[in-house]
Amino acid sequence: MVRALAGVVLSAFLSAPVIAAATDAAPSFEAADVHASPYRRFPDMDQGSLRGDRYVLRQATMVDMIATAYGVDQSYVQGGPNWLERDRFDVIAKAPARTPPATLKLMLKCFIGRSVQAYDSPRRQASTAYVLSAGKGKPKLKEAEGSGEAECKDQEPPEKPAPDTVRQIVIDCHHSTMEELAQNLHDWAGGYLTYPVVDSTGLKGSFDFEIKWTPRGLLQKAGADGISIFDAVDKELGLKLDLETAPRPVLIVDSVNQEPTANALGLEKILPTPPPPRFDVAVIKPSKPDEDSRGRINGGEIDVHNVPLRFLITFAWDLNPNDNEMLAGAPKWLDSDRFDILAKVVNDAPEQAPSAIDEEDLRPMLQALLAERFQSKTHMEDRPISAYTLIAVNPKLKKADPLSRTRCKEGPGPDGKDPRIANPVLNRLISCQNMTTAQIGEELQRIAAGYIYSRVLDTTGLKGSWDFTLSFSSANLTKGRGDGSETNSSGTSAAPDPNGAVTLFDAVSKQLGLKLEKQRRPVQVLVIDHIEEKPTDN
Repeated sequence: MVRALAGVVLSAFLSAPVIAAATDAAPSFEAADVHASPYRRFPDMDQGSLRGDRYVLRQATMVDMIATAYGVDQSYVQGGPNWLERDRFDVIAKAPARTPPATLKLMLKCFIGRSVQAYDSPRRQASTAYVLSAGKGKPKLKEAEGSGEAECKDQEPPEKPAPDTVRQIVIDCHHSTMEELAQNLHDWAGGYLTYPVVDSTGLKGSFDFEIKWTPRGLLQKAGADGISIFDAVDKELGLKLDLETAPRPVLIVDSVNQEPTANALGLEKILPTPPPPRFDVAVIKPSKPDEDSRGRINGGEIDVHNVPLRFLITFAWDLNPNDNEMLAGAPKWLDSDRFDILAKVVNDAPEQAPSAIDEEDLRPMLQALLAERFQSKTHMEDRPISAYTLIAVNPKLKKADPLSRTRCKEGPGPDGKDPRIANPVLNRLISCQNMTTAQIGEELQRIAAGYIYSRVLDTTGLKGSWDFTLSFSSANLTKGRGDGSETNSSGTSAAPDPNGAVTLFDAVSKQLGLKLEKQRRPVQVLVIDHIEEKPTDN
């Protein structure tokens, strides 16, 4: 008996002439559990994976699940209730080992709801998208020779870059079609491309090419050496990337229940709780004095160099590393002593490539590693620390349509204005809709982690939900004024920043008519009861 998110009804307006409805013959999970995801400072779906006979999908919204099941971009999923992009779920399901990815998608489609209405003719809806088209001249693409799988690789940056060097993203692709390029561009350059990318080049076949650009957050720092994704597509590929409104196929959600149905009886026997994830082997040693800090996850192993233990602890417990008050009882050497760690998970099936460790597993794995090798003992406790409170001064929020989706995105609001173009130091532009002031307070620590270290307490007294756009500069661009300590009684900075930067506190005050005030109040912190400076022997 599958535990489904009951009542999902999707009207499928796809480009295919006929979309078949799910039937009893469709492949389905043998059993499944779905529950609300644990709170995360930066929630993000892990894309889903099959580990043995256990399919795991974590931190997924209903939009995530629908888009994954149907193989479309999230923006193609339209309609539905306002929580569709905010409530997050973990799905744990049983499926035959080595089930192909395409079959897993069908199983997920069946899981979220069997009632899919089919249409005999395609229907489209006008939506905003970045359109990839051929430029005026000949495209600067090399036709791929022979046959082969599409492959794109991100070039690793040099181990010891020159001082003040701004890293460029360099992608080398082989046997890539233009449809694949359009999808990849959206995935690679999300800081620039907040809407889907649609292929309109008309180019057939597959191509080899290299493309290099500057991450959006580093464009200001790079100066004349920087190149945006738009200029890179133009100058390096000979193509164009323009924001347009065009008809696109969409999936429309007619109805869905917010609460999943109850677990089937006996589910714990079919899907027993697995043992806590742990590394099978780990080598820990002190770092060399001149070694660069770096780290990566490679399949079933992590390899980090020259990292302080404080960094690993804040990651393992999902704490903001900028806030020393979130970690109580920490000895000074947590910042000064640095370590290299190579930790691996042994694959039970050597003939298969090991599954990549996902973030939700990595956190408890690091906690167990620290307890075993550094003899750490910790607990969570409410303690008074400095935290922010949201206060209403002269609210400038726009009343929201209560039926619209609750969400925030990086990029312009409905008016299309983008102050980042005229003043790149205003490198953050957040557009939110249908949010309560309590949700605004929660969102601030996600969109501005350099300023806000824990949840903001809402004391505005404002009822209802709101739309707003917030334009500000990252904390690292505000000349040391990122903690709000130099604000006056109105919540704005005492003096403007000479480089034109705008702090989050100024933006919230001037653009939203609210105030962020630092106060002492109880917040959950991690208390270190004991930790050894030297790890046990390898």
